[in-house]
Amino acid sequence: MTTTSLADHLRALPDEELMALIRMRPDLVIPPPADFSALAHRAQSRVAVARALDALDQFTLEILDALRYTRVGHTSSIEAVLALTAQSGVEAARVRAAVDLLRSYAVVFGPDQALRIVGAVEEVCSPYPAGLGRPAEELDPMAGALAADAAGLRRTLLAAPPAARAVLDRLAAGPPVGTVAATSLQPESDSPIRWLVERHLLVAVGRDAVELPVEVSLVLRRDAGPLGQLHPDPPPMETPQREPARLDRAGAGQVLELVRNAEALVETIGQDPPSVLRSGGLGIRELRRYAKTVGVEEQQAALLAEVVTAAGLIGEEIIDNKRVESVFLPTVAYDAWRAGGIAARWHRLAVAWLTMTRAPALVGQRDDRDRPINALAPELSRPGAPAQRRAALQVLADLAPGQTAAPSAVVDTLAWRGPRRISRGVSAGVEASLAEAAFLGLTGFDGLTSYGRLLLAELLSDGLDPDDPLGIAAPEGYALTGSAALLDTLLPSPVDHVLLQADLSVIVPGPPEPTLAGELELLGLQESASVYRITADTVRRSLDAGYSAADLHALLARRSRTPVPQTLTYLIDDVARRHGGMRIGSANSYVRSDDESVIAEVLADRRLQPLALRRLAPTVLASRHTPARLLEALRAAGYPPVQEDATGAAVLTRPKARRGAPRPTWASRGVEDPAAAARLSPPRLAGIIEQIRRGDTAARVARRAPVTVRANGAAAGASHTEALEVLQQALRDKTRVWVGYIDAHGATASRLVRPVSMGSGYLRAEDERTEMLHTFALHRITGAVPEGED
Repeated sequence: MTTTSLADHLRALPDEELMALIRMRPDLVIPPPADFSALAHRAQSRVAVARALDALDQFTLEILDALRYTRVGHTSSIEAVLALTAQSGVEAARVRAAVDLLRSYAVVFGPDQALRIVGAVEEVCSPYPAGLGRPAEELDPMAGALAADAAGLRRTLLAAPPAARAVLDRLAAGPPVGTVAATSLQPESDSPIRWLVERHLLVAVGRDAVELPVEVSLVLRRDAGPLGQLHPDPPPMETPQREPARLDRAGAGQVLELVRNAEALVETIGQDPPSVLRSGGLGIRELRRYAKTVGVEEQQAALLAEVVTAAGLIGEEIIDNKRVESVFLPTVAYDAWRAGGIAARWHRLAVAWLTMTRAPALVGQRDDRDRPINALAPELSRPGAPAQRRAALQVLADLAPGQTAAPSAVVDTLAWRGPRRISRGVSAGVEASLAEAAFLGLTGFDGLTSYGRLLLAELLSDGLDPDDPLGIAAPEGYALTGSAALLDTLLPSPVDHVLLQADLSVIVPGPPEPTLAGELELLGLQESASVYRITADTVRRSLDAGYSAADLHALLARRSRTPVPQTLTYLIDDVARRHGGMRIGSANSYVRSDDESVIAEVLADRRLQPLALRRLAPTVLASRHTPARLLEALRAAGYPPVQEDATGAAVLTRPKARRGAPRPTWASRGVEDPAAAARLSPPRLAGIIEQIRRGDTAARVARRAPVTVRANGAAAGASHTEALEVLQQALRDKTRVWVGYIDAHGATASRLVRPVSMGSGYLRAEDERTEMLHTFALHRITGAVPEGED
């Protein structure tokens, strides 16, 4: 029994095989098709078939070419393919496995003796299956005569000069066509192409093109077989072995550096928000300045900017609605991210990088208009970037723990796993992705870390708990899980103490805990990953935030494992003694101090002349500027003022941080994340399949409906009044009736139902097939016919 159509084949598949098909080709159900005919139509479309073939390895594509080459009429057979592959020395089991894989992708369907290939394959694949050209007789009668003489063909091939034989070998490997200079085909030319054309080994198919007949290719391939060299295995890859713990230590060290650099970048952006270019990106000058401030290369700074933006830590704020001007700012999510541990912060950055549809490696290159591509610009969007990153890391994940591989070896393996996806440009992208993975700490010494391997497995799995398939159970607490928990065991434990030095530097012997990090940010100026410095300005900043001198002394004594230097104690006391001795209020603003000499000094200071200070009393100065402007100017001049409110109480506040809105993600744009589409949960898959089966049944039932019901309009069937009479009679007799109606979208439909009640302008009827109760508006019913009548 042969399958006549792909829709019939899909309809006959069990739910388990349909689930497997949708998992491999999730684009077929986005959005869910109405029935199996729609599913088959979508599966045979050019774009869908191209996507499916992109996921196949080189050997499977070679077997697909073999099926195309051995096709007779509309079908081929496994036996015909096995007869060809046997000459290449490939095991029959591997060939059958490749055919089964093609079946699972619905590229091929039907029984072994009558395999059918979906039509769009011919549109997206080479017109020369297995690299073989057309028959010689079809190309040229003289070439056909030579091909018919097997002995003469062999003699002619043996007589070919080396240059001509090199051309034949290149075309025999496929594709069998090539372009040549027009002068090579001229009678006076002595080129090898001319020699081959004159002896009918090649046939000119145009002014500058030649084709190798299939009979010549088969003779040249006599050693490898008709299909040529097959590649059932990926290319060999050198995998130097290292200690897995060494890879983890290298990656964990890079994690610490990544988190520190990401935080430094966001803080720098928050202190001096850069403008968003009209093209939507970050300026080149700003990127260079950030690279210098953070201490990374310019390309790495671009990668950091893209990752923190994808993680939702950097957003935008409109500052001028009329001019549509915006600036980049940290988001509220950054404050929550910063309060977490290093492993949790890294996890968010790593997931953002693995799933973002951005290509940071293109920053600095030229677009199609020969303009430089900026970081965070729309031109960096690449929908295939997440799949490319995961594919590159999956090559490393398939190796044993501790094994490493050079980027070029990874590219060669990917070229076998997905030859349709790999090109010269893509190869450069794969190598860039591996370099970015090393920068993010996912790899170390060209090998995948243990936590990186676990993170990749988490992203590729459906992430469902067998005991909670719907994912409705609430998580317990905020404990780290999975890859973040494993990384946390490799990182040094957070410290709650510091080492104070005589030069007023503060050494943090490890990653600080969140509370200590907040205290150090206020009290010190960060000079490196583990060194802070206390200055008069940082002490004043702490006093402005509400600390007293006694609080600072107690804080340092509690946190320091070394004695507090005497110079630091004197510095705190000196700044605290002067702090608050000058007050600012609203006059528009005023300056007052109990020390008349200080007021006189401020009034005489030439740096403060733009403030236009005016003396109201020996201890009071007034200004037309706001208190904030006055406070900033006095501090810039070296004075230690404190703002006060209307009651004279000091106003002690931390600087208010500006926050922006995160950039739109896949979900907010109404686009389904392609990575999430590949992880359809089993309940969702089951629901989609059930919906398709119900729709298919409804479509078949509708096709069986009487013509008078399917027709639209009273002229084609019973009038509306007659339809109501039929429904009332069916309601009394409790019989089934065909109902034709116009749905909410204006389309005509029909359904076989059993009326339950009718009133208030609605018909309520039961569909016994689906066991569902439907409600029809009476004014939308176009016809009604008892079951069994036409």
